[in-house]
Amino acid sequence: MRPEFDYGDAVRVTRNVRDDGTYPGMAVGDLLVRRGSTGTVIGVGTFLQDQIIYTVHFLEIDRIVGCRAEEVIAADAPWAPSRFESRDKVLAGKAFSVRGEVVVEKGAIGEIIRVVRDMPEGVHYHINFPGYMLCIPESSVEPLPQPVSRRRMHADTAEEEPAP
Repeated sequence: MRPEFDYGDAVRVTRNVRDDGTYPGMAVGDLLVRRGSTGTVIGVGTFLQDQIIYTVHFLEIDRIVGCRAEEVIAADAPWAPSRFESRDKVLAGKAFSVRGEVVVEKGAIGEIIRVVRDMPEGVHYHINFPGYMLCIPESSVEPLPQPVSRRRMHADTAEEEPAP
């Protein structure tokens, strides 16, 4: 088990990095670093003797975060930004068929399981639609609509409440 990167190397995170409960001052699940961000390796270590962990300083956001080896690539390596990430919910932008039979209707909600960035045609997603796991190009999916905010009808306040 040899580290791919060393002190001073520039790296890019390939997925959103969220707090697992070990980052001070943040809640579990809070976004620490957005996918595609670049930083500099300032430390190399291990976790449970079989996982390489890089300590990366993300200068743009002035945050130092531990990243697993599978979460980083060289900053100058080919990178295809994507609109969505694993676990995002999306809408089918069109109907999808398998062997000539429509198995997913346009507008159906699916969950992204994996982002595939190395396809010659561009970014694709492995999406779990009810009963089917399909590999779909990014151009064929749409984001879920944003929830509508409710406005209080009282004249004494102009605050908005998020939809339940």
